[in-house]
Amino acid sequence: MTMFQNISYALIFGKPLIMYLGVFTLLAFLFTAMIAVMNFKGMRTIPFIWHPRCAAIAICIALIHGALGMLTYW
Repeated sequence: MTMFQNISYALIFGKPLIMYLGVFTLLAFLFTAMIAVMNFKGMRTIPFIWHPRCAAIAICIALIHGALGMLTYW
């Protein structure tokens, strides 16, 4: 096993880390979209300034998730 396989498939509560990163990535993108939609509809609970910040965080998480997935089979 390579180092990336060890990291990607490290078990957390019986499931691999890469699965949790995928779920967390999806939730981050949905939260980012929710900020934009809520602001568009006039619900300013979360200021729009947080939208690009959350998008950057979601993209970083997605890059880590994708890199672990691809490097597992390198």
